[in-house]
Amino acid sequence: MSARILIVDDLFPNVKLLETKLSLEYFDVLAAMNGPDAISICEKGLCDLVLLDVMMPGMDGFEVCRRLKRNPTTAHLPVVMVTALDQPSDRLRGLDAGADDFLTKPIDDTALFARVRNLVRLKAVTDELRDRALASREFGIGDPLALAAAGDGQNASILLVEDRKNSAERLSAALNQHHRVTVVADPHDAMVLATEGDFELTLVSLDLQGFDGLRLCSQVLSLDRTRTMPVMMIAEENDKARVIRGLEFGVHDYLMRPVDRNELVARVRTQVRRSRFSDTLRGAVQASMEMAVTDGLTGLHNRRYLDSHLAVLFDDAALRHRAVSMLMLDIDRFKSINDTYGHEAGDEVLRAFADRIRLHTRVVDIVARYGGEEVVIILPDAEPEAAHVIAERIRERIEAVPFLIDQETREIHVTVSIGVACRHVDDKGPADMLKRADLALYRAKSSGRNRVEAEAA
Repeated sequence: MSARILIVDDLFPNVKLLETKLSLEYFDVLAAMNGPDAISICEKGLCDLVLLDVMMPGMDGFEVCRRLKRNPTTAHLPVVMVTALDQPSDRLRGLDAGADDFLTKPIDDTALFARVRNLVRLKAVTDELRDRALASREFGIGDPLALAAAGDGQNASILLVEDRKNSAERLSAALNQHHRVTVVADPHDAMVLATEGDFELTLVSLDLQGFDGLRLCSQVLSLDRTRTMPVMMIAEENDKARVIRGLEFGVHDYLMRPVDRNELVARVRTQVRRSRFSDTLRGAVQASMEMAVTDGLTGLHNRRYLDSHLAVLFDDAALRHRAVSMLMLDIDRFKSINDTYGHEAGDEVLRAFADRIRLHTRVVDIVARYGGEEVVIILPDAEPEAAHVIAERIRERIEAVPFLIDQETREIHVTVSIGVACRHVDDKGPADMLKRADLALYRAKSSGRNRVEAEAA
């Protein structure tokens, strides 16, 4: 696995030792001898993970970590704090600063490599989300990184899988101060709850009675419904081999017994915050995807969506010798609505017009704003007669009920003209059908409006 690891330590021998170990595992290594240089390297996007020494003159490792995690451009970077200190209070201070893990000198090589590979793998997923989310800014969504980094990692729904009653009570008591905890002893029940519930983190005891807790972790991480949910292990001190195995296949974090309640709370907070960071980025990506193919005013599909899907649908209909029809709708005298009542009233009419169309079309139909006040509806498997009936029904519903404008304080009557066309066997493509629908619409307009016209025979 190729990744760039930044080693931050003011002692050159420490840097060289870690650099040698990591290079032998085929990692690329950078070094910084102080906090400001480390922050500068991170802000330039030159590394994938930071191994950060705590005890440095000037700006210590805790402060470096806090600054990295507060900056939206570097908050996603995994930070592993490295120190000779081995007190729970020291680990807690590092985790409170935002560190993703805490390694104690002398560093165990197996644990180091497992942790680095695990965090680099998670960071690669986050990087892809970040790149795609940043593209969403062109749609006016705002800064997704700042929004994602603002979470505090509190008030999460947590599933605790523990069959030791006393341990379950202690762990849930510590977490219930900040989160909502559901305790389950049976691993099979836990799997059902994990897939059916809305949990943000699963905490699994590895030494469940008669069941391998590591297998449960693997099952949670393998299912589509739960694969993005953080999973943490609780293990005995003599069970480090299984902890390493868990980290290798994707478990996010672990705790050793006896569990320090403060460290438990801090590690859970870190995982929840990281998970919400990724979820926020996914949300931004999804929103940008929807906005890319959705008309912002009406909520209908836009011209881009219509162009990309119509050709596929048309070709499929031709291949299967199935019917496909098209309706082209145009609001009658829409310019006079804008001129008389204002453009805001025109927008209200367009939104309501789109809503009424949705009520009288099927899920399989494509409804897209074609431009201005024109809407195109594609009707798969609709023969000419059926398409004409649908068009007439829409025309009647538009005419029957007045449209509300000026924040629903006034009513105006609106009508629509509709052109209908169907696929012909000799059509070279959807453009031929589109042209006939446009000509039929023109005839409906020139024949008095508020009517449905089919393509010429």
